[in-house]
Amino acid sequence: MSRRTPPRPSRINGYLWLAGDHHVHTQYSRDGVYTVADQVHQAARYGLGWLVITDHGGEQHAKIGVEKVNSEILAARAQVRDLLVFQGLEWNVPAAEEATVFVHPGPDEVAVLKEFETLFDAAVRGTRASTPANEALAIAGLRFLASAVAGQRVADALFLANHPSRNGVDSPHELRAWRDAEPHIAIGFEAAPGHQAAGIAAPAGPGRARGYYDGSPTPDSFPGYPPESYRTWGGFDWMTATVGGLWDSLLSEGRPWWITVNSDAHYVYGDPRDHGPGSDFPATGRHNDPVYTDGNGATNADFWPGYYSRTHVGVTDFSYAAVMAGLRAGRIWVDHGALIKGLDVTVRSNDRWATLGETLVAPRGGPLTLLITVDLADEPNWAGFIPKLARVDVILSPVTGPVADPDTFLAPQARVVKSFEVGAARGRVSFTYDVGRLDHPFYVRLRGTDGNRSAPGYLGPSVDPRGPAMDVPGDADPWTDLWFYTNPIWVWPEG
Repeated sequence: MSRRTPPRPSRINGYLWLAGDHHVHTQYSRDGVYTVADQVHQAARYGLGWLVITDHGGEQHAKIGVEKVNSEILAARAQVRDLLVFQGLEWNVPAAEEATVFVHPGPDEVAVLKEFETLFDAAVRGTRASTPANEALAIAGLRFLASAVAGQRVADALFLANHPSRNGVDSPHELRAWRDAEPHIAIGFEAAPGHQAAGIAAPAGPGRARGYYDGSPTPDSFPGYPPESYRTWGGFDWMTATVGGLWDSLLSEGRPWWITVNSDAHYVYGDPRDHGPGSDFPATGRHNDPVYTDGNGATNADFWPGYYSRTHVGVTDFSYAAVMAGLRAGRIWVDHGALIKGLDVTVRSNDRWATLGETLVAPRGGPLTLLITVDLADEPNWAGFIPKLARVDVILSPVTGPVADPDTFLAPQARVVKSFEVGAARGRVSFTYDVGRLDHPFYVRLRGTDGNRSAPGYLGPSVDPRGPAMDVPGDADPWTDLWFYTNPIWVWPEG
């Protein structure tokens, strides 16, 4: 079986839910191969509504690539009208990992990105080491973006941290500092890295770890992270996959910090193309257009945008501004492998309600109900099978306020409070959870699975009895371990 048409966006609770990808590379990356047109047409083919071109920051990109790629992005915008194509870059964050930075299209998008990269990219400035001075430079970079928006050089700009646990260099205090410095710019991180095909066992695949999460601590790594944090769990980053872990620690402070997923597409699994002959990236800032080789692409680790990882954003209309507003608001759910077709989640108190990323303010002591409706997959995904959702987990935590130690990465009161078994249902399933009386602020979020691989969570079965299992490098087929996650809904008592 194979899917014949790309999935169509659905409108739920007044929002149009567009799938997208904010982390995609082209021939303007030192380790990329594809043209902008390749990535854009594939993203449209696989049902995406928005896409961000994010070539690596660095000397060649800052001097040459950021300008050269723009003409191809402009052409793609004109040619593919049903896909919103943003220009951004993958920022080498001083003292930290990499991150997506992108701006609203406009006449100064190139000038702003070029100046930002020249002034603040760690590869350009030589500021990768985890030092206080370099951490301060990262904050200065975020403030530069905020000033570009305030000065109307660009209409909007966003930052999302990429693969935060891969090398252990995104410390908890840095995540908090980014959000605190510019909360309208720094909004979240990847819940799951790209490079998901890397886990396919050799010789059929690369035989690595999903997301290339097979490293270990370095001198610049945060020393408090355990060895398990350097692996994915069900394909997801340890910070997100751990109930009561770092993501919950941020949320339990009442700090909006959202999750996404993406392809990080450089070389696509099964595609035997490579750089064109005569490429001279240091001199030209790009590789020549790709050509077919004699290989089979089995060692490539990526999927095309939309083929496997999807970030669904609730937007008010089909526009660049609406996508950026939806991301900033946290109206997001993410999935792998088209595990589900659609999702509607609300918390209700009489005639009041809120959905993902939103805050419900309700009478103190009043009853609260969580309503979940899932449209189950009913046609093959791009791997050729119809995924089966086995279970939906409800995760809840009180909001306890700011922590004393900014390097805290645990939320002791977060836990799975309810699991719903889906069984052999088809079409649409609905679940209701009685949250109880509202006497303190809290948030609730969801997670779902195909049920193929589960294990007690990192913090134990009393917190998470059936969470994702830690992936095994070299033997982690991404198609046999599918999950979805949502951003939280906040609930706050009146008065």
